[in-house]
Amino acid sequence: MPDRVRIRGVLYDIDGVLVTSWREIAGAASAVRRIRESGLRRAFLTNTTSRTCAEIAERLCGAGIEVEPAEIVTAARLTAEFVRGRYPGAAVWVLNHGDIDADLAGLRLDEEHPDVVVIGGAGAEFTHAALSRVAELMLDGVPVVAMHSGLTWATADGLRIDAGAYLPGLEAAGNARIEVVGKPAAPGFRTAAGLMRLEPAEVVMIGDDLYSDVLAAQDVGLTGVLVRTGKFRPGVLASADRAPDHVIDSVVDLPELLGGSVGAGELAVTDESE
Repeated sequence: MPDRVRIRGVLYDIDGVLVTSWREIAGAASAVRRIRESGLRRAFLTNTTSRTCAEIAERLCGAGIEVEPAEIVTAARLTAEFVRGRYPGAAVWVLNHGDIDADLAGLRLDEEHPDVVVIGGAGAEFTHAALSRVAELMLDGVPVVAMHSGLTWATADGLRIDAGAYLPGLEAAGNARIEVVGKPAAPGFRTAAGLMRLEPAEVVMIGDDLYSDVLAAQDVGLTGVLVRTGKFRPGVLASADRAPDHVIDSVVDLPELLGGSVGAGELAVTDESE
């Protein structure tokens, strides 16, 4: 018989699970609403670094998925908390695509004379000159913190390379390690579970990235659910040496998968994907 765990909350990835280029994935709004009406707690954990929590909530509501800004946990929000605690009062240069200053409250931003460099989401700002300067600052002993280490994200026009593709090269050129805060690093999952006032073992994480969303969450103790939407590619799953707890076609299938948890509060977890 499979082990059964008591599920009290759902942690949603956003891009590729609920929306693609901010357009609803068919049936996502209804599925999220059904799960909310069941009484399960929820939060939305995303590596999106081009919009604030308030903007993301507004976009999701525009796609028919009703959420509150306080339910959104962005990599920027997590990183701001981390930097304030680790480097209090430091001058911070943020290399990021998009204006997210509202989620960086409390940081002293100073691109010219940084004590700390924060790397966010990749975009046109990731020029040869900018990346070279990051490496040079690393060689001079300036610490670098990455909001996340995701390799790609999904758009309506296909995959896009993200910051994680740059980090190994910067570490080699800068001869120093880069601290990662958001997915797939553990603090993001623990913080999101804590915001729901739940232990990781009481939470399901649903995502479209096998490694950054699902297996990383499982490492922290959450139950992982992989969807076959967004950046999901069959070859990635087939070649993996570890299996997600569950695999479903889309978030539409999540209420049925939760089954016992919507009411009884239990979900079977096996070592094999479904």
